[in-house]
Amino acid sequence: MKKDIHPAYEKTTISCHCGAVLEAGSTRKDITVEICSQCHPFFTGKQKLVDTAGRIERFRKKYEKFQTPQE
Repeated sequence: MKKDIHPAYEKTTISCHCGAVLEAGSTRKDITVEICSQCHPFFTGKQKLVDTAGRIERFRKKYEKFQTPQE
């Protein structure tokens, strides 16, 4: 590695809008994020699947012949 061309890598604080604070290594000082694993709906179990225009039903109807055993 060449000397004096790499940015300084140091410990930084990552803050989320929900109040969570994480320590990590980065080339930036303080990082603020809008969403993290403690408040994201996927990780908290509050995620809702939204079926727009019946896409799930159309998919199931299209591929239902592959699900039934063929004789």
